[in-house]
Amino acid sequence: MADEGDVLTDLNMDPAAGANGADNQPVAGIIQQYVKDLSVENPNAPACFQWQSQPEVDIQFNIAAQQIDGEVHEVELKINVTSKTKEGTIYLVELSYAALVGMRNLPDEQAHHFLYAEAPRLLFPFARRVVADATRDTGFQPMQIEPIDFNGLYMQQLQRRAEEQAAAGGDMPPAGEA
Repeated sequence: MADEGDVLTDLNMDPAAGANGADNQPVAGIIQQYVKDLSVENPNAPACFQWQSQPEVDIQFNIAAQQIDGEVHEVELKINVTSKTKEGTIYLVELSYAALVGMRNLPDEQAHHFLYAEAPRLLFPFARRVVADATRDTGFQPMQIEPIDFNGLYMQQLQRRAEEQAAAGGDMPPAGEA
């Protein structure tokens, strides 16, 4: 005789989840990821291969999200890498790496956090590889971008917005680009 709560006999382990397989549990995940736009320039080749100056590298990134339909959003991680010396620009890489993200039954605060912190964290290793391959293909060492603490940056943005709103005397929920 099966024990009460046995998985084999009691398939509805959480009766609060709803009858007959109701889909009301919070869930979020990556559906598809892709290179949305990639631009690689080596404007001073072949002369730049003779330059002796130490290059200065500037890395900029931005995160954007937009709703595609009710449960699907597109998250876009934009990374721009510029390498210059006193002689001129060595290379420019502009990458827009994106993903379709599915979210269901998430409170707004958690959905915002997933779009602007967790999804970029999941996309970053793949975008980092694209940048490394692109810089290697310009004829230079692959650019290995250091890991980014997207959650820490997200929390800093929320703190900064809260301070700005407190200074302005308003209480607006977080929205837009992080």
